Amino acid sequence: MIHVKKWTRRFLMTILFCAALLTTYQGISGVEAKSLTTYLNGDNGHYEETSSHTEHKLKPMEVAFKFLKKVTNLDLKISSSEKVSGTPPTLEESVDWTKYPSTEVMATGYTAGYESTGKDPGHPQFGITYSGVKVTRDLYSTVAADLNVFPIGTILFIPGYGYGVVADKGGAIKGNKVDLYYETVEDVYREWGKKKVEVFVIEKGNGKLTEEDLRSLNENESMQVFRQQINQSKSQ
Repeated sequence: MIHVKKWTRRFLMTILFCAALLTTYQGISGVEAKSLTTYLNGDNGHYEETSSHTEHKLKPMEVAFKFLKKVTNLDLKISSSEKVSGTPPTLEESVDWTKYPSTEVMATGYTAGYESTGKDPGHPQFGITYSGVKVTRDLYSTVAADLNVFPIGTILFIPGYGYGVVADKGGAIKGNKVDLYYETVEDVYREWGKKKVEVFVIEKGNGKLTEEDLRSLNENESMQVFRQQINQSKSQ
């Protein structure tokens, strides 16, 4: 199918190019002959008439080239709208993470539930982090850390998990430890568990994080392809 489209476009453009050349030849040859005769005769009055005739001859050529340009642009739009084969790169593959400072941490998973926070769904602070934002598993997920190491608002990249924004703290999280938010206990065990991992510090926090900050990060247009990947992995 792709080859048929390619040859069809080439054939059409060849015909248009030949037509443009023919029109150009007719326009230019007619103009040159009459201009030369006028110049030799020294007939200024007739030269003005020839100039008008020249513009008339050049009109078809102008139209031909405009049409050729239009078809070429259309062809480019069609080509650019076709789906690109292959799988889009993951976050791990798309960025040179070595340009960011890194540190090794012990990373565990947690939920908003009683088993991790001691709060049940009826608690007024259920699912609310120390920063005040609600826990979320998204392109930029909320994570907990020792705030002396990673202040609130620090953006980390955790290979195998994605971006994490420090939004919470915990009594058992001291030193180089990070707690990664998951929606269910099953997700924690299936997708993470407990492991040592090198995390990359994308941006050091200033001690503050708002819902607007988090929403702005997650709704960044240029990052939506990676957000889709996160959402797909959640639904599997």
